[in-house]
Amino acid sequence: MSRTPTSPMGRIVPRKVAGLISDALADTRVVLVNGARQTGKSTLVSSVCRDRAGEWRNLDRALERAAAHADPVEFIQSDGLMVIDEIQRQPDLLLAIKASVDEDPRPGRFLLTGSARVLGLRGLPDALPGRMDTIELWPLSQGEIDGTGERFIDAVFDRSTPFSHTSTLARSDYIERLCRGGYPEAVAREGARRDRFYDNYVSDLINRDVVQLSEIERGREMRTLTRLLAARSGQLLMPHKLAGELGITGPTVARYVGLLEEVFLVKRLPAWSRNLSSRAVSAPKVAMVDSGIAANLLGQNPRRLARPESPLGGLLEGFVAMELARQLEWSSTRAELFHYRTRDGVEVDLVLEERSGEVVAMDVKASSTVRAEDFRGIRHLKERLGPDFVAGCVLHTGQETRSFGDGLWAIPISAIWEV
Repeated sequence: MSRTPTSPMGRIVPRKVAGLISDALADTRVVLVNGARQTGKSTLVSSVCRDRAGEWRNLDRALERAAAHADPVEFIQSDGLMVIDEIQRQPDLLLAIKASVDEDPRPGRFLLTGSARVLGLRGLPDALPGRMDTIELWPLSQGEIDGTGERFIDAVFDRSTPFSHTSTLARSDYIERLCRGGYPEAVAREGARRDRFYDNYVSDLINRDVVQLSEIERGREMRTLTRLLAARSGQLLMPHKLAGELGITGPTVARYVGLLEEVFLVKRLPAWSRNLSSRAVSAPKVAMVDSGIAANLLGQNPRRLARPESPLGGLLEGFVAMELARQLEWSSTRAELFHYRTRDGVEVDLVLEERSGEVVAMDVKASSTVRAEDFRGIRHLKERLGPDFVAGCVLHTGQETRSFGDGLWAIPISAIWEV
């Protein structure tokens, strides 16, 4: 490959999913690295493919797109690995790729990148079932920035070892990290320069990618919606309420939220239920994929977020949720992320359910003090789940891990990336 990896941080940041890509290329015909723009997909792919012979195509270039449209079969011809950047710009290429890998089923034929959820694009001709492995690349995790291990999810599901962690971070450190976010360009900047990056990023994403996906013309409503969603971090997603504020219909809001999710700006956390209570609500929560974008959309900085009346609680919950979502990509524990709430007001911020049915419940608290009553929702789940309940954690901004008895723990938030 002819590309040289670069980083706005002045160094190549090792990505935790790099090994997953190499493993997939060894046994799968097509590998897709999917994630938001500016998360470092091209840099990562260049690094993984440094010693591999092959071709590179970039569909952000008009000439490449025209050639792909005119003759897709010829466009994908290569004796070695072919990398195609931004495949969502010409999704019809997937038909030609499918035919090619069916004829020649060697692993490692194609490595694709996409800045939209390619398999969810409307009118997609074929999803390459059984032929493609999809790996999501999020903005940098805190552990990738710090160079730490990030095995928290595996640790909390491990019943054999009591949990232990001591943090050196204070509440103000978490606020700084939240406002910084994880986009490499933003991590390399500070203050007004970082704000300008986030302003331009959101504007360009809506004006370019969202409009391309949907052919909508209401860019102003979409930008307002992103701010409303940021303000509702940690809250239930209620399209009809947002519709009233935007002056559009509920179904239109739902469609717009779906578009924002397709371009990796927001993530919906589905409601968790195992029919433990008929009063469990089914509405999802919504979180911004990157906390730096969320804080910027709300005009927040570290000084403002330190105030008692700030929206820190919801933003911190979203920050934690997305750190866990990143870690799930490389965790040995195969789990999914949910939230839980009942109509009676009992709630658990985050629920991780492993495929066997085992559950870890978590609440996030923007305080260094944890009390027994902070485990109310977690105890509610513990009583109903029985042996499937592994642990319950209140993640806080203090520095010590403390047991609250029988699988209940108060744990510093930094354990997520330091364990």
